[in-house]
Amino acid sequence: MDANVDTYTDWRDYYELTKPRVVVLIVFTAIVGMFVSVPGWPGAAALVFGTLGIGLAASSAAVFNHVLDARVDIQMMRTRGRPLPQGKLTEQAALTFASGLCVVSMVILWFLVNPLTAVLTFCSLIGYAVIYTVFLKRATPQNIVIGGAAGAAPPILGWAAVTNEVHSGALLLFLIIFVWTPPHFWALAIARKEEYAKVDIPMLPVTHGEAYTRLNILLYTILLVLVTVLPYLIGMSGLIYLFSALVLDAFFLYYAIQMYRLPDDNELPMKTFKYSITYLGILFAAILVDHYLLFRISL
Repeated sequence: MDANVDTYTDWRDYYELTKPRVVVLIVFTAIVGMFVSVPGWPGAAALVFGTLGIGLAASSAAVFNHVLDARVDIQMMRTRGRPLPQGKLTEQAALTFASGLCVVSMVILWFLVNPLTAVLTFCSLIGYAVIYTVFLKRATPQNIVIGGAAGAAPPILGWAAVTNEVHSGALLLFLIIFVWTPPHFWALAIARKEEYAKVDIPMLPVTHGEAYTRLNILLYTILLVLVTVLPYLIGMSGLIYLFSALVLDAFFLYYAIQMYRLPDDNELPMKTFKYSITYLGILFAAILVDHYLLFRISL
């Protein structure tokens, strides 16, 4: 694969390795954690350097993921167009890029934010790039449940960047993403079941069948509805967030029920997957808007 690498490498190939669309969502949830951690302005230093450090670390983890999955990616329709399977970059170049992003992110977070955020971010990076990608992904059909902890960490990282502590509010935001991850990813896994089976990755639809996976998606979505109400119940958020969450939950639950009731509808899994991304973005935006409206009202 490396022998066919072009002599000219476009910067966009490196950019694609960072999974920018995924990183944007990760960084956004971290930023929400920053703003929600304090009543007012979180501070320019924490906001700028915290966002930059967390974003670079997430990008580094994504590049490591590309390198470790390159030989699998070339066999899957969804991923074969990535830079490494296409031979646009060498694995050595990608590893150097990932390592550089990791070092820069840690330096920024350690010296310009705080050591706690640096340590937590590094643990999250290792959790995704190594523990999930190398071990869990190929070891158990519960890979995305266990490995989801790394992907759910950004609100904690953002909160810690501002307050230098792990707060219960941050853990609740973590819990929302943690419970959201299985129905989000299993919907994609159903849509790409044959591809995962081809490369011997034990995703739940491959090992336990689609019917069992659809049931689990429904059960996790019901749990997600309950979890997303908690910020309102504990006084962390107000009615704006509650209304937004309930509307978003209703649509997510509708998709989950339809997936369970209509197993022959081959378009529903991808529709559910795409909606779940929109769901999380709007939900965290509602948390942010509600937080500052409550703050203004209290003044």
